[in-house]
Amino acid sequence: MITDARAAIIAVAYLISAVLFIFGLKRLSSPATARHGNRIAILAMTIAVVATLLDRSITWKPLNIAIIVVGTVIGAALGVYFARTVQMTAMPQMVALFNGMGGGTAAFVSVAEFIRFSEEASSIGAGEALSVSAGTAIGALSLTGSLIAFGKLQELISGRPIRFPGMSALNAILFIVILALGAVVVGFDGGDLFVWLLLAVAMVLGVLVVLPIGGADMPVVIALLNSFTGIAAALTGFVVHNQILVVAGALVGASGGFLTVLMSHAMNRPLSNVLFGAFGAASSAGAKVGEAKPIRETTPEDAAVVMAYANEVIIVPGYGLAVAQAQHQIRELADELEKRGVTVKYAIHPVAGRMPGHMNVLLAEANVPYDQLFEMDQINNEFAHADVALVVGANDVVNPAARTDPSSPIYGMPILNVDQARTIIVLKRSMRPGFAGIENELFHDPKTVMLFGDAKESLTKLTNAVKAA
Repeated sequence: MITDARAAIIAVAYLISAVLFIFGLKRLSSPATARHGNRIAILAMTIAVVATLLDRSITWKPLNIAIIVVGTVIGAALGVYFARTVQMTAMPQMVALFNGMGGGTAAFVSVAEFIRFSEEASSIGAGEALSVSAGTAIGALSLTGSLIAFGKLQELISGRPIRFPGMSALNAILFIVILALGAVVVGFDGGDLFVWLLLAVAMVLGVLVVLPIGGADMPVVIALLNSFTGIAAALTGFVVHNQILVVAGALVGASGGFLTVLMSHAMNRPLSNVLFGAFGAASSAGAKVGEAKPIRETTPEDAAVVMAYANEVIIVPGYGLAVAQAQHQIRELADELEKRGVTVKYAIHPVAGRMPGHMNVLLAEANVPYDQLFEMDQINNEFAHADVALVVGANDVVNPAARTDPSSPIYGMPILNVDQARTIIVLKRSMRPGFAGIENELFHDPKTVMLFGDAKESLTKLTNAVKAA
């Protein structure tokens, strides 16, 4: 009777958690409700963890209790530490690590469950063997792929595509080997050795799949690996017969997959091209050097006068804003402009930064009002009526070559129509190209003026100049 009651409590708790996860995910779709959605998801996960600890399959021996407590304390401490200390510029790297840890956990749990099945039963059901094989392969690929993505984002590895002769053929062979090992495990009662081999080969494939992908595609890669981690977690849920793990994994897998499609669409490139096209491989060496073309420089005082007497200013943030950690300075500048009656809006490109939503999170940290943030499709038509477009650290997502130059590697990618504004002010450290490694035609537009220097310092000078204007 007690066992039945416990099972009922766990089932109800899992149902509540699943519903909360769905509502939390829905709330994450808007910057205005994202924090609330995150809190709902935290509550859902807390309920799920507590309910799982009530499962009668957990043997409450002193050693098991110690392992659970120590693991929980260490994990919580590391989570709190990194959440509070990691700079916003490094948030994509942390997300990549989270993806990898999730995928790795799913893979190793699947392997451990397979070993347990082998020890407790003479044979394993085809369904369980399939879940183990798929969960192990996808989780292992997500683990090493995410680690390589982390290395590229952290600049421990070159952000340029890394290739070697025969790489594509080797990847194809490894993929076939994974399928063959999975078939042995599922259809021929393969032993522990085949599962370990499956894990190892998938880890190698994860490295080789991400190495040839350039830094410009990292937002798409992170979204894809996030989807892989969710799928691996769902498959592991089938292995361990945990309903909430299946539901949560399915939600992550589906949302990550949908986001991957949206990101690819935002770059006007099929996912196959992202994975196998080595975008960013083109060297800037063959392009014309930016300084060889005419540019117009400005001073903070001159730029401030233009903005102070404008009716509408559209701010376009990019990764350079994150590098300079200048989100608070951009908010201060916007506040000063609004005091003078200037309408200020922020234009957010889907692939600005190094992960999906990077700019939204960055600006939210500086308490930029959510109703001032506009997605590309919402604001692109307004550039033609804007007096000033202020570009801070953005590059490829504002390059008119995407519309005008069929030979450009970013041709066809939807961009922000910054070149249609009456005046364009670009804050940049130098004329160095962006991730795509190509010249930005916007910098040589007759309507464009360049303000060189660190974005934080430049924005501070602009703010002071606006006050004095």
